[in-house]
Amino acid sequence: MHNLLDNLIEVLKSDERLVIDGKLAKNKIVEFALAMDETLLSKLLGSAPIKKQFFVDIDGVLVFDKVAFQNFVSNKEFLPDSYTAFKNKIGLTVNNEFLSESNEVVLSWPYKDCILEGGQTKEDQKRKEIFWNTTLASEEIDRLMEPKVLTNFKRYNKSEECEVGKIGTSENLIIKGNNLLTLASLQVAYQGKIDLIYIDPPYNKGGNADSFQYNNTFKTSTWLTFMKNRLDEAKKLLRPDGAIIVAIDESEGLNLGVLINEVFSGYESHCITIVHNPGGKQGTNFSYTNEFAFFIFPAGMKIIGNRKLDDDEIKLEHLRNWGGESERSDAKNCFYPIIINHKGDIVDFGDIADDNFHPNQTEKLDGKYYVYPIDNHGVERKWRYARQSIDEIKHLLVAEKNGESFQIKFRKDYGQYKTVWTGRKYDASTHGTKLVKKLVPDCKFSFPKSLWNVYDCISAVVAKNHNAIVLDYHAGSGTTAHAVLELNKDGGNRKFILCEQMDYIQDVTVERVRAVLRENKIDNSFIYCELAEHNQKIIKQIESSKTSKDLIAIWHAIEKMDFISYKINPETINENINEFETLSLEEQKQFLIEILDKNLLYVNYSEIDDEDYHISEQDKKLNKIFYSDA
Repeated sequence: MHNLLDNLIEVLKSDERLVIDGKLAKNKIVEFALAMDETLLSKLLGSAPIKKQFFVDIDGVLVFDKVAFQNFVSNKEFLPDSYTAFKNKIGLTVNNEFLSESNEVVLSWPYKDCILEGGQTKEDQKRKEIFWNTTLASEEIDRLMEPKVLTNFKRYNKSEECEVGKIGTSENLIIKGNNLLTLASLQVAYQGKIDLIYIDPPYNKGGNADSFQYNNTFKTSTWLTFMKNRLDEAKKLLRPDGAIIVAIDESEGLNLGVLINEVFSGYESHCITIVHNPGGKQGTNFSYTNEFAFFIFPAGMKIIGNRKLDDDEIKLEHLRNWGGESERSDAKNCFYPIIINHKGDIVDFGDIADDNFHPNQTEKLDGKYYVYPIDNHGVERKWRYARQSIDEIKHLLVAEKNGESFQIKFRKDYGQYKTVWTGRKYDASTHGTKLVKKLVPDCKFSFPKSLWNVYDCISAVVAKNHNAIVLDYHAGSGTTAHAVLELNKDGGNRKFILCEQMDYIQDVTVERVRAVLRENKIDNSFIYCELAEHNQKIIKQIESSKTSKDLIAIWHAIEKMDFISYKINPETINENINEFETLSLEEQKQFLIEILDKNLLYVNYSEIDDEDYHISEQDKKLNKIFYSDA
């Protein structure tokens, strides 16, 4: 073999197209071989040993065995990376084509999933974490996106933890599990029912905070794939007039904007700047003080409501129109009297005046004053609000007396949202980190969003919808649930659904929401549940292993079960177990995670009655109620 190998290397190096920086480019060799490149085939045929090995004579015609050739050049002698060599050697192939060489697998957008530990902000940049990104091809997917079994149900109210007797779309939910698979599971009961989705995903900032360290060469591509899978699933959950808000910073903001335009064709996308760190974060050339929020909703619809102005923004304005199209003839239903009592209080509104009636600016009748929209020059104009809508803003009107006449002023406390949001309430330190520490003293969650940042985002969309359902599938510390409960102080009955897969969901997310219920004496509750784990349990065991011996024990525990991918031949791994031991601990972990069947990360609802999964009768009952409540 070595003579053939040396001969082949010499022949290949004679083709300058296959040499990069003095070394043979294996990917180029495979690419040209599969494309039946004439120059390459000619060079190969010029060597008798190579011709004998890779060409077959069929009735006098030489046929190139490109599969055998690809297998040969993918041998470990061609690979400097011991991990990749071992992975290929044990047979991760599809139709005899190595996965490492398959463009379809690498570039397949819809089936690429990233399992994250969640660090994404300033303080998290100091953390060194390992994140596993699993690439799956379409032929590997059969049951991955099926609804999953829910388990470990608990109901929490302001005072206690209770058993769950029922579950449905009228409940607040906190679900632990991979968020892509949770989104797929929610489709059964919530498709087309979600009013608003707010997410604060990993920002992909690079360095120690890089949430996608597994493939640094395609870091942004991996991150965009991670986002796209989830946005595609999330979009299906939205009502026809539903909206989604995505928080992001400068690291991936531009790329996210392009992705949004692709996924949400026919939608409007508005990028809002929010100054969340007034002190700034020092960069090489700039000090960053802001982040962004993309507001995405169906084009042509009035989705964003009015914002409530701060006291220092409120000014008294004339209720009477002026300028162009401000006269009585421009809107007849805007010419009517505003009635004031002897104390100067606005008490009522009169009917729309008849066209032939031409009063003075202020008329006095039966001890009351009737004020019309007539200016100081006697020009009959119109009020800014029609008669049918003026009652709604009565509390904002002020009557100013001037002699025997009155001017009606408008104390406008609302206005259109602007594209730059500033104010102390958006400070993530004061209203994020410190607030969460107060609610959950032992919280180790770093740098959560300001409550009022999320509150204002959500309020902009659902302030007038008292029964809205708000989903956050990057729940983190639970700021979205907190904001929804805060918004419900207007008497609303909005519901939240949170999804988070990290273990801090119980110690931080759940405890924060419980603390909000207690401190605000809110007579409400939420249900906590989890996706029932299958191979996800094995992943946790692998990640927590400290030695190679532990990992080999895990391998022997799963090699004869249905945990591993159908493409894996356990005998081949066992034959090369000594080579497995030469890999680093992290490479061993990475390998074992890769060979697990990702269709079996969690238990599929279709298999809920399978005794091997030990699903309790109560959990079966609750699942059947939930998945039938569509």
